[in-house]
Amino acid sequence: YDLYLRGRYFWNQLSPVTTRRATEFFARATTLDPQYALAWSGLADAYTASPINGDAPPLAVWPLAREAAAHAINARPDLAESQTSSGFVKFWFDWDWPAGEAAFRRAIDLDPHYPLAHRLMGIVLAHMRRHEEAAAAVRRARELDPLLAGHHALSSQIAFMARDYATALQFAKQSITIDPEFWIGYMQLGQAYEQLGEPHLALDALNDAARLSGGNSKALSLRGYIFARTARTQSAHEVLDMLDAVAREHYVPRYASALIYLGLGQLDQAIDCLARAFEMRDVHLAFLPTDVKWDPLRQDPRFIALLKQCGFVFDR
Repeated sequence: YDLYLRGRYFWNQLSPVTTRRATEFFARATTLDPQYALAWSGLADAYTASPINGDAPPLAVWPLAREAAAHAINARPDLAESQTSSGFVKFWFDWDWPAGEAAFRRAIDLDPHYPLAHRLMGIVLAHMRRHEEAAAAVRRARELDPLLAGHHALSSQIAFMARDYATALQFAKQSITIDPEFWIGYMQLGQAYEQLGEPHLALDALNDAARLSGGNSKALSLRGYIFARTARTQSAHEVLDMLDAVAREHYVPRYASALIYLGLGQLDQAIDCLARAFEMRDVHLAFLPTDVKWDPLRQDPRFIALLKQCGFVFDR
């Protein structure tokens, strides 16, 4: 249990370094007790979050996350943590959002006081454009654990997907007030400022996000996008070159380059990058249905076809 708690402490910081440390603690706990469902749940969450928090290659960690979640379910299917981790995998890797929602609801039925289940429920509902339900779910996560920076940062993301940028800005500020080194809070601050017409403030926030995250592709690509949108074309291309150079050493999500090409108005190149992202099971594609930045492609048949391929088409 001590190892599990240490793992959760580090995982909640959601950085590449802390996620690796969390994985080590969870793995040690499963070695001591191979039937310890909590540790398997933590391990599944660490693997599942790693592509978004640390640019881990999704095709490499997907089977690891799925296996860890299965161990948790097999050991304790009646545990909210087990059901939440299973839903996390279904949502983020399988792109089966209704199944993810069902797992989160099962988790909340088992333990209404488990904050992560409510937070992830809010995220999956927001991706399905059920914004009022999403806001209520993440509000419950904040009520249960009001001093966790991640709840406020993801509340910002949920407000951003609902296109309520003033509220998104407010939650982002709350996140970094709680933890001034929480990179996702600065990431949320940057994207809210960009939509509120404050590109200079956005770039400042994204500088902090990139520094604190160890150069996460999301912070870099959004900087490139803002450069492109503010006619700093050379700077945008420099970010593209940087991403290409890093990609020669290790995996970089193609979504990152796609976003910059979108900002440059080079829509064919953006679509090509998204197609390659689909082949790599890039988890960032989950943002396509709701993110305002992709509105210029909403009527493009290639974009519509890609959303259908991913399964991101809903009645609501």
